[in-house]
Amino acid sequence: MPSSSSDPHDAILDARGLICPMPVLKAKKALRDVKDGGILKVLATDPGSVADMKSFCEMMGNRLVSSEQDGDVFIYHIEKTGA
Repeated sequence: MPSSSSDPHDAILDARGLICPMPVLKAKKALRDVKDGGILKVLATDPGSVADMKSFCEMMGNRLVSSEQDGDVFIYHIEKTGA
């Protein structure tokens, strides 16, 4: 899916419908294919993913660029830092 200038990302992970810990585990796997400095966009519906993504990024050394909610979907933009 191509990114628009208002929503720049290099890859997208649709983790809607998955529950903890699957959104984080799938994000970890998806980040392997993102170049250093690239952005992974993650879509999730598990409310627990809010705290999980923040902790995951801190633990793995990646940067949580943004975290927002659109209806029942949580949207994350994670920058791969090469850590």
